Amino acid sequence: MKTKITAKVLSSILPQEKAYRIHDTAQPGLSIRVLPSGHASYMVTWGRNQAATLGRVGMMTLDQARTEAARWLAEAHAHGAPLVAGKSKRRAAHTLQSYLEESYYPWLETHHKAHQKTRHAIEYSFGALMRKPLADITQRDLEAMRVKWLAAGLKDATANRKLAALRGALSKAVEWGALEQHPMAKLKPMRLDTRARVRFLSSEENRRLRQALDDREERIRSERDSANRWRRERKKAELPDLRKLAFADHLKPMAIISLNTGLRRGELFNLTWTDIDLGQKTLTVVGEGAKSDQTRHIPLNKEALRTIKDWKAQSNGLHLLFPSQAGGVMDNVKKSWDGVLKEAKVTSFRWHDLRHTFASNLAMKGVPLNTIRDLLGHADLKMTLRYAHLAPDSKSAAVELI
Repeated sequence: MKTKITAKVLSSILPQEKAYRIHDTAQPGLSIRVLPSGHASYMVTWGRNQAATLGRVGMMTLDQARTEAARWLAEAHAHGAPLVAGKSKRRAAHTLQSYLEESYYPWLETHHKAHQKTRHAIEYSFGALMRKPLADITQRDLEAMRVKWLAAGLKDATANRKLAALRGALSKAVEWGALEQHPMAKLKPMRLDTRARVRFLSSEENRRLRQALDDREERIRSERDSANRWRRERKKAELPDLRKLAFADHLKPMAIISLNTGLRRGELFNLTWTDIDLGQKTLTVVGEGAKSDQTRHIPLNKEALRTIKDWKAQSNGLHLLFPSQAGGVMDNVKKSWDGVLKEAKVTSFRWHDLRHTFASNLAMKGVPLNTIRDLLGHADLKMTLRYAHLAPDSKSAAVELI
């Protein structure tokens, strides 16, 4: 069809069973090709049905497309065909920052749960490249940045994660036509020891941690007792008696559930009462809230089941297991958690290491790695192999069979 392409036309583009084109009457040679997938790209045509893609609708503005189409046609008229330089100029129109803000971040926000984390990683790590034309970013630029990071003491795994965040953005740029070649195509990640030892609680540390949690509970209860005595003396309404509740607050039940289920912190924060089946003694991590996007079911052992029942008895039980004070999803427990670790004299230990402790305890008791993988929700068995060295020594038994 032929029409003057306007913002209204752009907003009304819909895919059909077959690809089709919308020819612009305002700029000869310019058209939009719409694929059945919904992808729409600006095209320029010259000569006898010779055509090239200018850029993707949404990444390139209509004015940019018309300017580029006019340039291509002028070059074709002067030289018989558009110069390769024209394509280079077109691709150079986007800086890394403009590409990210206009195209990649909007896509990322609708396709990835951790979009804010990825965006922060890119902006924090690659600020020096933001004003550079997208097409001018080279493998050498990125290798130089990595060398600088590692020299400053950054771990190999952290450097890999930083580069992986940008790699995804640049891969989309190639897919969408904003880049001709991927500057990271030959940039290999640092090799990592996939079976490196993980941090988990020893039996003694486990005992001290649980004692520190209990001591914290007692302090909170004592403070409440003192507050209520003060209120009674002044004939004021008393606060709820924490001595009558199983837990003084959320921290201990959160830690106990994590130790017995291996939930990720985000999964725990987003856990709802509808995810708990006390009758079947199971906890469900819904795919929408899981890192792997896969739903998994975790059986509840006696301690986890008792903890959840006791916590439900003292909470409203309406939606989230552990809501924030405002009623929404909690974002961290760092301050209280760090205090417990300090009192327990447990060092170099993160909340995520409760998950490692859960998996390590299973491995040490001979649970098959594939079962551990299912319980943890690992998409790849390679992630679970880090616990293999903790399993009973089956290799010694194997060679004795010969």
